[in-house]
Amino acid sequence: MDHIDILFDVLSRLPTKNLTRLKRVCKAWRKLISDPSFIKVHSGKKEPIAGFFLQWRYRWFCNDVKTINYIPVEAKRSQVKQMIFDFLPQDVVLMASCNGLVCCRSCYPFKDPALYVCNPLNKEWVTLKWKSPNKEATIGLAFDPCRDLTDSSTKFSLVRVEQYKAEEGMFCYSFDIYSSDAGAWKKSSEVCQCNDSLYRNKSTFIGGSLYWLTDDEKILIFNLEQELSWLLRVPVPTTEFMCIPAGCIGESEGKLHYVAISAGGIHVWVLEDILEAKWEIKQTTSLNSLEAENPNFLCDLGERAALRGNSQMSPWMDPMAFKDGWLLMKVSGRILMYHVESNKMKQVFTVAELESSSLFAAMVVPYSLSLVPLKQLRRHLSSHFFSKKEK
Repeated sequence: MDHIDILFDVLSRLPTKNLTRLKRVCKAWRKLISDPSFIKVHSGKKEPIAGFFLQWRYRWFCNDVKTINYIPVEAKRSQVKQMIFDFLPQDVVLMASCNGLVCCRSCYPFKDPALYVCNPLNKEWVTLKWKSPNKEATIGLAFDPCRDLTDSSTKFSLVRVEQYKAEEGMFCYSFDIYSSDAGAWKKSSEVCQCNDSLYRNKSTFIGGSLYWLTDDEKILIFNLEQELSWLLRVPVPTTEFMCIPAGCIGESEGKLHYVAISAGGIHVWVLEDILEAKWEIKQTTSLNSLEAENPNFLCDLGERAALRGNSQMSPWMDPMAFKDGWLLMKVSGRILMYHVESNKMKQVFTVAELESSSLFAAMVVPYSLSLVPLKQLRRHLSSHFFSKKEK
């Protein structure tokens, strides 16, 4: 094994955050780390979560909030970064994130509506014309570095989910699929009967399937390869809790997880068998244990008791997103980051600090760093989607 092979092997084992700094060591290292064959090998290895993107929504206004906050998980002190997507041609709204890539749409009001798939780390992106803009659209992003990354291009898929009312009076979901390889959308023949609405409209991609949590304790699943959809019940119905719980889904160790918070504490389940709908409880942490390990973060006992006794109130602890054992949640007026295994919690910011009294909800997606390029694909798609005049 020569010097280059050894360097290749050593560097390919390092996390992406280290490689971005090592690029500046010398031209030879930069060339190696930027080589498509190196990126392909490195991207095939598990990359831990780097942070969460969070974007608020207005309560009473139609216009979208333009600011996107980035919350890193490993910062010594909790911090929020902005201007992460300032390299894009216009302000955007988060739609989905998957293995280092992020899908966004134009902010409303739309001037030149478009969809963007980008890599925030290397500031590369592709642009897709958005023929029927809808600010309430639900779009999932699917990208598997082990399968979709080649030496010449980066492939990905988008799935647009729309609910409509069937003739029988039932509501159904339809699916439109975009393939970057084909450079076009197609209508799937698959239809899923479901009266529920998608909860927060964010997707999770695992093992070739996209998952969305609904507002009635179900999970909508769509497998891209087979173009099949079905519904999966969450592991425990809300009737098992003493109060209205709040829940979210996310990925950890390559499996789907469901996190629910109730008066009994934080509960984490893992989906062990998707075909048999087999859930297993992974961890339960009581609120007393949380308060003992993390004093001054949660509500006092009197306030908690009052909230518990009022079944009509919204949950005072709201899990917003989960990935690789990290949970971002809203506790009263504060945004906290919680590591499930260590039972450690830190405050990111308060809602008051963002002057968000006019805001009521947030789109939160986990994010992992990635070296995957989109530059070559961007040139290809630009020639396909834009006329010479628009170029």
